[in-house]
Amino acid sequence: MHDPPPAEQPTGAAPAVHVDGLRKRYGEVEAVRGISFSVPPGEVFGLLGHNGAGKTTTIRMLTGRTPPTAGTASVGGHDIVTAREQARSVLNLVFEDQNLYERLTGRDNLKLFGDLYGVPADRTDELLERVGIASAAKRKVKTYSTGMKQRLLLARGLINDPQVLFLDEPTRGLDPVSARNLRSIVRELRDGGTTVVLTTHDMVEADELCDRVAFLSDGEIIALDTPRELKLLIGGGDKAEHRRHARVLLADRSERTVALDDPEQAAELNGWIADGQVLTVHSDEPSLADVFVALAGRSLDEDHHDEPEDGR
Repeated sequence: MHDPPPAEQPTGAAPAVHVDGLRKRYGEVEAVRGISFSVPPGEVFGLLGHNGAGKTTTIRMLTGRTPPTAGTASVGGHDIVTAREQARSVLNLVFEDQNLYERLTGRDNLKLFGDLYGVPADRTDELLERVGIASAAKRKVKTYSTGMKQRLLLARGLINDPQVLFLDEPTRGLDPVSARNLRSIVRELRDGGTTVVLTTHDMVEADELCDRVAFLSDGEIIALDTPRELKLLIGGGDKAEHRRHARVLLADRSERTVALDDPEQAAELNGWIADGQVLTVHSDEPSLADVFVALAGRSLDEDHHDEPEDGR
């Protein structure tokens, strides 16, 4: 059992998302066990963990799809239980499942949801252009590739210009080019002030995208910080030694290991760089996956319990 980290986060504007002691139980299974955190406006916040850790159940509670068993949470300043409709008006969600109307065109799919939100018709074409599928707007969705469908889902998630966008495993199943394009859009959203909360088991993606991440294991938050600070959590033994070293490939194809905290060796590395002898430098710092294994005691591929079907 881990004590959850404090909910206090960066000061400034009121949090876009605030969670305090949130719990969800399905019969005998407690999928989420009293988690607390806050997300400031304009941050990409990651919920990371193995399958069944409680990531998607948390998203379902925060978006009003399932009520919490205990605890409180707000999105955009609106309580997710007592002011659910107000909260849902300032958020949107892109689930992993590509639930689109395959017999309709991309534009008609988007227009349908635009009508539900009462947004102007030109918003549809604007979003299709923004996610890079305007040229396929008149094609039926059943002809779209997986990557194109994911872009259409993202456009649908932006139809109401949400303050907070929730993304559940947004790049799972995508080819590398489609995944890179989607991550680029997420960065643009953040730079434009949109708060993004994403779930993923892809630690490389999280390291690349997220300003801060929370590790979930068995429904509990076991660590919460920036990717850089989390990677510095691993101390002692071989990992501590690796963090202070770098592998250097020189122009003569020889490889050297340099202790970065040794002044003489660091100066030697600087000399090689100045002389143009260095081809590559590789740090041996731990990855987020290494940190998760160290803290949770299991790999990301291990399932401890499955979240119930209606809590996915």
